[in-house]
Amino acid sequence: MKVYGITNCNTVKKALDWLKKNHVEFEFHDFKKLGISPEKLREWNETAGYEAFLNKQGLTWKQLDAETKATVQTAAEALPLLQQKTSMIKRPVIEDNGFLYFGFNEEAYLKHFGK
Repeated sequence: MKVYGITNCNTVKKALDWLKKNHVEFEFHDFKKLGISPEKLREWNETAGYEAFLNKQGLTWKQLDAETKATVQTAAEALPLLQQKTSMIKRPVIEDNGFLYFGFNEEAYLKHFGK
């Protein structure tokens, strides 16, 4: 299982703490240190649609100028921006044998991991 995120993100910290507490093994991929490939973003988009992981509630999105925000209407426009500004990706991202989840929700985690 792989968890994508940023180490100083409170939501990621909550998710990692939950996974550790429930003895769920994972590999962590730090967006800030390792970035994210265009292929991975395309894969997520094909599975869930970019809207599921474009975080419009976060500070990075809110700091974009109106013109840039207005250009994000399709995956072709959103994915390069998400690759450049990884902090706009809703976190954490969890991939586990076909399970793809964005964010932290204890109920969803309990259901998936059977804890």
